[in-house]
Amino acid sequence: DDRRGVSPGVKFNDSELIGVPTIVVVGRGLADGVVEVKDRASGEREEVDSAVIVDHLVSLVRSEVVVDLDILLWLALAALVAGWVDAVAGGGGLLQVPALLLGLPGPGVQALGTNKVASVFGTAAAAGTYLRKVRPDMRAALPMTVLAFIGSLIGAATASSLPEDVFRPVIIALLVAAWIWVAVSPAMGSQDRLRFAGRRHAVIAAAAGALIGFYDGLLGPGTGSFLLIVLVGLLGYSFLSASVTAKIVNLGTNVAAIIVFGLGGYIWWQVALVMAVFNVVGAVIGARMALRRGSGFVRVVFLVIVAVLIVRLIVGW
Repeated sequence: DDRRGVSPGVKFNDSELIGVPTIVVVGRGLADGVVEVKDRASGEREEVDSAVIVDHLVSLVRSEVVVDLDILLWLALAALVAGWVDAVAGGGGLLQVPALLLGLPGPGVQALGTNKVASVFGTAAAAGTYLRKVRPDMRAALPMTVLAFIGSLIGAATASSLPEDVFRPVIIALLVAAWIWVAVSPAMGSQDRLRFAGRRHAVIAAAAGALIGFYDGLLGPGTGSFLLIVLVGLLGYSFLSASVTAKIVNLGTNVAAIIVFGLGGYIWWQVALVMAVFNVVGAVIGARMALRRGSGFVRVVFLVIVAVLIVRLIVGW
């Protein structure tokens, strides 16, 4: 209650009338670095170190929040479709993150953390489905995954402090250029035509993995599409081969981000695990469809998803 000119007694009375569940008393104990927290229903009081009072209150709010069934069903549907999209061409986060932002209370970084948990299961399921039919090129997959994992750790660690507007114009320009490039080159990605060999191939894959991993940890939506752009447009893989490698790399970036978000308490685990089940179903269906229809199908879905990603970045999340 930040009303000026109103006595503490009136504020306490108003909080009781409103039914505020938690009352924070900042009194004489503040000189000793202590703040009193009172539970309205039980009357229980506890003294909390003022240095951690914000984190303490956030944890109390999280423990009291119950997600309505209709919202949970909406999030499950979003996860199902996102799993399919992500398995085919990447970009499932374009559906999951906005759905989480609309459906759950709390800071945006919490939606990112919850999205990662749901996505990691779907990505693993898609990767397993692809690997039964297509063997990835480990010259690209291994260095790309290792550097992407490290990049994602760094990105997730800065997710709550670095404004996305800093790099949004650059991302939009790169996506537009890539979309035009793929659209006017119908033969691109139809089969493997590797452009680099030996150490140079691995270095380029690793550098790209680090940058995309950082983006994935920081924001996430569209990461799979960025990986396909690099693997197909830069390194010369077919869309189908690139999809397999992209899933392996994306699995690593998701795990890294979950470690950071989990340690920070930015994951709604109950919601994330429910969404994960539906994400897996969508991912398996999407991967099987991509394998059955081939690189041409993946290319079309890729162009649609990147176009949507460009629009979303321009108008804002």
